[in-house]
Amino acid sequence: MAQVLEFRLPDLGEGLTEAEIVRWLVQVGDVVAIDQPVVEVETAKAMVEVPCPYGGVVTARFGEEGTELPVGAPLLTVAVGSSAAIDESTGSGNVLVGYGTSEAPARRRRVRRAPGPADLTAPANRTGADRSGPDRSGADRSPAGTALVGAGTDAVAVDADGPVPVISPLVRRLAREGGVDLRSLSGSGPHGLILRADVEFALRAGTAQSTAPRPAAAPAASTVAAPATAAPAAAPAAPARSSAPSGAVRVPLKGVRGAVADKLSRSRREIPDATCWVDADATELMRARTAMNAAGGPKISLIALLARICAAALARFPELNSTVDMEAREVVRLEQVHLGFAAQTERGLVVPVVRDAHARDAEGLAAEFARLTESARTGTLTPGELTGGTFTLNNYGVFGVDGSTPIINHPEAAMLGVGRIVPKPWVHEGELAVRQVVQLSLTFDHRVCDGGTAGGFLRYVADCVEQPAVLLRTL
Repeated sequence: MAQVLEFRLPDLGEGLTEAEIVRWLVQVGDVVAIDQPVVEVETAKAMVEVPCPYGGVVTARFGEEGTELPVGAPLLTVAVGSSAAIDESTGSGNVLVGYGTSEAPARRRRVRRAPGPADLTAPANRTGADRSGPDRSGADRSPAGTALVGAGTDAVAVDADGPVPVISPLVRRLAREGGVDLRSLSGSGPHGLILRADVEFALRAGTAQSTAPRPAAAPAASTVAAPATAAPAAAPAAPARSSAPSGAVRVPLKGVRGAVADKLSRSRREIPDATCWVDADATELMRARTAMNAAGGPKISLIALLARICAAALARFPELNSTVDMEAREVVRLEQVHLGFAAQTERGLVVPVVRDAHARDAEGLAAEFARLTESARTGTLTPGELTGGTFTLNNYGVFGVDGSTPIINHPEAAMLGVGRIVPKPWVHEGELAVRQVVQLSLTFDHRVCDGGTAGGFLRYVADCVEQPAVLLRTL
């Protein structure tokens, strides 16, 4: 006799709590093998294919493409033969490399039973494997830890005085501070679970409703009015958010774009940054690269040479390869250089990280840059390849611009910007000549060093660009 097992969205690591279904790779009725990828999801870090730890026939899928699900929510159910029964608590252990298939801890609070119309309706294709039976309050608890009011698939609305199903206390606080009435929202998570994206969308769209009492339009309205003390301080600002030109398009900040927005905003709030810049004659560097590639072997990219220069400069000025611990009021200098580089993709800006850049030669750096760039374009970067950077190299010259004052990639302390390399008039050896000129900019955290250190770093980088032989001292 077949046994129906449920596969839930696994813990993706790196503090990620939800993911968006991008594309289903299997249909109901398909036969899947153990560890076969069944769904492609996008997190705030990357796009990943999630393999199923069970082998059998897919009997149900939960969530349409574009739906955001929290970690631990059901993804699909698989009917396996009795001889192939698998321990649900462990699975194959290979859902994501380094993360495993262990069940995430319950994140939701219980919802009390109450009669009323069903606004937390469970998916129609849920099977009996989804139900663990009612508890003493009559609430049917889902495998992800969500308390569903009622039995079976007939979930009902929450009590007017009971808790609203929210993915985390942080989302509840965000709603409270922004004046969002959670009861006015329709959660996009499983069983109507309210996600952070739902609250943020309400804030942007101006649909947040205050819980303060409203003028009674009918006798019944006065019976459910909230106390005056419940009105959030931010509620009066809600009407201003709702005023938008007709025809305006609102684009939710979620996934990679939302993660970038959060990180850049935090950087601006916490880091007192400053920027210095210099023009450099890159003619000799371009000639050196041409000579290297003409000698045969793997091609050396320009960004690989600039990365090698950065690693040498950070060895001389280690203050810029650091982070700030404000709780301990310490500047933490880091030994390894994990070099991030900005890469623009169809899904937004990502910053892959080249591990141990200080220990790689130009060929090794070029190969790693090429591999990570291709993974960024295809959306297959892992969370580990997008975190842990200590310094960032930003080549905005590819956009055809000369200069920029970039925002530091929090929690790093500095970022080197490289503009386009173009022929310009330049005084070379006492005479006016046309040379290949590039503008270099360094944005740095003024807490870790003063202008003298930052200027020394940038000047050394410029010297290496103008005279690549300077690098021979540190190779």
